[in-house]
Amino acid sequence: MKRALLLSGGMDSLCIAWWKRPDVAITIDYGQLPAEAEIVASMAVCRALQIDHHIVRVDCRALGSGDMAGTRADTNAPASDWWPYRNQLLATLAAMKAISLGVTHLMLGTVRSDGSHRDGTPEFVAALDLLLSMQEGGMHVECPAIHLSTAELARVSGVPSELLAWAHSCHKANVACGDCRGCNKYFQTLQELQGDLDEPGQSETTR
Repeated sequence: MKRALLLSGGMDSLCIAWWKRPDVAITIDYGQLPAEAEIVASMAVCRALQIDHHIVRVDCRALGSGDMAGTRADTNAPASDWWPYRNQLLATLAAMKAISLGVTHLMLGTVRSDGSHRDGTPEFVAALDLLLSMQEGGMHVECPAIHLSTAELARVSGVPSELLAWAHSCHKANVACGDCRGCNKYFQTLQELQGDLDEPGQSETTR
């Protein structure tokens, strides 16, 4: 069994990289505004964990919507940071790269709060898993943190604070704007974790 992780460089996927130690990590620049910062964060965690890292660049900016594309959100958008069919797009692009590397299982960094979007629900993940598994290669999709909050994931993973500091969660820019939904989630999670990440030996006992 060979596992790959769709690694965005955000808190959730970074914690999963530390927790699950995938064989391969795939970061995708699909035209989102913070792409370069996400790549830098992903490279840092892969270098620290000695994970084989691949970057895929496919410019889909013209199809984007909302904060990550720098445009007004589509009328169907449930939130300002909505990009149409983004998780479906990213999982497909990651799988296209992963299949060439002999990967059998693709992990996504979905957490409980992503359920506010339809493509972050367990039902969507099950449908995506079925869709990929019935095609050549029989690849499966896994979301090991889908029932956890980001703070719970950080605790379970045992990720050290110095590695979590590399995470880039901003939806609008390569330098954190401080006022988007991604930045707000980042600061809220750090507040929830205050004290936890600095406990001596935590990362060793939970790894």
